[in-house]
Amino acid sequence: MSYKDYEIVIGLEVHCELKTESKIFCGCTTQFGGDPNTHCCPICTGMPGTLPVLNGDVVEYAIRAGLATNCKISEYSKQDRKNYFYPDLPKAYQVSQYDLPLCYEGEVEIDLHEESKKIGITRIHIEEDAGKLLHESGEGSLVDYNRCGVPLIEIVTEPDLRSPEEVGIFMQKLRSILLYSDVSDCKMNEGSLRCDVNLSVRKKGSKEFGTRTEMKNINSFNFAVKAAEYEAKRQIKAIENGEAIIQETRRWDDAKGITISMRSKEEAHDYRYFPEPDLMPIVTPKEKIEAIRQALPEMPDTRKKRYMEAYGLSTYDADLIVASRNMADYYEEAAKASKNPKAVANWIMTEIFSRMTEDQKEEANIPFESGLLAELVNLIEQDIISNSIGKKVFNTMWETGKSPNEIVEEEGLKQISDDGPLIEMAKEVIEGNEKVVNDYLSGKEQAVQALMGQMMKKTKGQANPKKVIDILKSLLNEMK
Repeated sequence: MSYKDYEIVIGLEVHCELKTESKIFCGCTTQFGGDPNTHCCPICTGMPGTLPVLNGDVVEYAIRAGLATNCKISEYSKQDRKNYFYPDLPKAYQVSQYDLPLCYEGEVEIDLHEESKKIGITRIHIEEDAGKLLHESGEGSLVDYNRCGVPLIEIVTEPDLRSPEEVGIFMQKLRSILLYSDVSDCKMNEGSLRCDVNLSVRKKGSKEFGTRTEMKNINSFNFAVKAAEYEAKRQIKAIENGEAIIQETRRWDDAKGITISMRSKEEAHDYRYFPEPDLMPIVTPKEKIEAIRQALPEMPDTRKKRYMEAYGLSTYDADLIVASRNMADYYEEAAKASKNPKAVANWIMTEIFSRMTEDQKEEANIPFESGLLAELVNLIEQDIISNSIGKKVFNTMWETGKSPNEIVEEEGLKQISDDGPLIEMAKEVIEGNEKVVNDYLSGKEQAVQALMGQMMKKTKGQANPKKVIDILKSLLNEMK
């Protein structure tokens, strides 16, 4: 039987660290890094006699994320103890939410091959992060509790994803929404955003889900896609060989390109959830929820639609620009100050993106202000400089941060548009290129481009291209 005879079913559990300055239940810093076990206190390490106090910003950030993903918001929710014994949890339990999460029944729309698809969001709840285990070869394991108590939201999707490709698209879309909502920095390399991939396969047409496995703590879009691809093939091959799929937790080993079994998969009853007795229920009035809704910035999908309608951007260009809120802000400022917003997008997509890493794109680390990009576009639109000279000016702007007007004046780069000198140069070019001229006169109209190249060479690229072509054709047609 072929792999095409099977359907892949995937649901995600996405863990996102919130960008609060202090932890969820104490005043310790959430700053990344620091020497091991220096960002912790008796509360976040679970010392006897300590009591947690909920950070109010955590609740607001979670609601913000919920509204941005079209969730319903609970006016009444509570926190629960999730019990499990593992060295990264000094209390031997994690404070999370079980049956009454803050946010529920949402959806995120993704674009797949020019079609849209809605991925259901089952719930978003708040919880505390665990510490980090460092496994030293031959030396045992060490634990760093700096991350313990850092506030998280867990975003749980419905099993609506049907391919590894959809996993990658969804994760990128969700990351963009969280960045726009300003709830997290979403730095996957620092563990601020990571996901668990729950995957099963079933024969096409079947309504029953297969046995699923869970791949834990994947901190890269690329790894998530690769892990899903491998695991789907592994399960299908096992089923075809008559083997049973075991419900278990696995991890992705990128070096080997495989998933590896870790332990049998726990169910909710294994965690023995019960209400957290040291924390009051979370009560959020409708007025507070509405105030948070009104304070949300424009989301990526809304911006994308507006850019396509107002500025004439293609779906592809708009998608890439709105992927980063900082880059979208930069683009919009330049577009408003320019005479050609589409040209601004082209400069960003070609010249700017080609010089930047993904992190630099995210931060919009551009060495000159948006107004100067608009100024460059306007110089070209006004025929003061040509597009080719514009690239030379751009290079100098990138290196020096100078304004395009300043560069054009200093280097004498203004476009030559006067008919007189252009006509004289055109006559010289025609006289010196007899074969090309004869080709044109015999009907090969493309031959004029060779003469055009000679003109641009003589003027060092400063001649107005439109004027040059018109003058050349006029002089040549007189010779017919």
